[in-house]
Amino acid sequence: MFNDLTQRIVEFRDARDWKQFHSPRNLAASISIESAELLEIFQWSSDATLTDDVGEHRADIERELADIAIYTVLMAHETGVDLDTAIRAKLAENDAKYPVEKARGSRIKYTEL
Repeated sequence: MFNDLTQRIVEFRDARDWKQFHSPRNLAASISIESAELLEIFQWSSDATLTDDVGEHRADIERELADIAIYTVLMAHETGVDLDTAIRAKLAENDAKYPVEKARGSRIKYTEL
């Protein structure tokens, strides 16, 4: 699933000689920074205004999500993680931790179910 996208992202990065700036530590920091920028969009949102805020800031949300995804794909590439496999494994782990019959509609952590 991620192979073509990873190749395109790596080609973009390598054409600009940016690999030198993309150590796992730098990429982890970048993921965190971009996540904070996404959160900033909603900093003063309330439940009552959330739908309007999403509509008003949709382009900003898309850009921040794309930045997070790009850095995540690069992190996986640089650390040799198969992102598709990792996501599927995490979903299976979460499925075991949060069985539907116990977790549906609940925000309780799996250790409390």
